[in-house]
Amino acid sequence: MALVLADRVQETTTTTGTTDFALGGAVTGFQTFTAGVGNSNTCYYAALLPNTTEWEVGLGTLSSDGLTLARTSVYSSSTGSKISFSAGSKFVFVTYPAEKSVNLDASGNVSALGTVSSGVWNGTAI
Repeated sequence: MALVLADRVQETTTTTGTTDFALGGAVTGFQTFTAGVGNSNTCYYAALLPNTTEWEVGLGTLSSDGLTLARTSVYSSSTGSKISFSAGSKFVFVTYPAEKSVNLDASGNVSALGTVSSGVWNGTAI
């Protein structure tokens, strides 16, 4: 099981409540999770119910048959926790969550990511 980032992966789902997403097929112009992420792999996802305030971003695990995306960890949402989605057709797609990104500050430097107490960087002990 690998973490996979992929472009243009988007499917629909009619899943309600807080259960895992039963994937309903690719949106026109996009690929399925199976094609982009690969069965049994993990990916960052976003899900939303159009024309509502219901949305969620997290880490998902694609089932071995590619039919279900498990909502493994929720990082952010419109309520601050796992969304209990209402009825209707939702979009589920691969994304790159803000809290997992590495960014340059205004001076072009990588923002502090924590403290390294020891290790090896490019063959040099630190």
